[in-house]
Amino acid sequence: MAPPPPRPSLGALFFVLAVVFAGIAAAAAEAVDSEPGLIVVVVAAAAIGVWLLTLAARNLRKRRP
Repeated sequence: MAPPPPRPSLGALFFVLAVVFAGIAAAAAEAVDSEPGLIVVVVAAAAIGVWLLTLAARNLRKRRP
């Protein structure tokens, strides 16, 4: 079974969501000094952001003939 063709609009959505999760991770990382329990949020948001970034790259890549 062939993989589905890349969809640039879906890739753009994944990219925007990855940037949002990177912002969440950055904001939580700044607040870790006052609330150490937020390290869980930092790690989770960063992991989701990286995953979404790989999905974005896969969908934004040009299809090879």
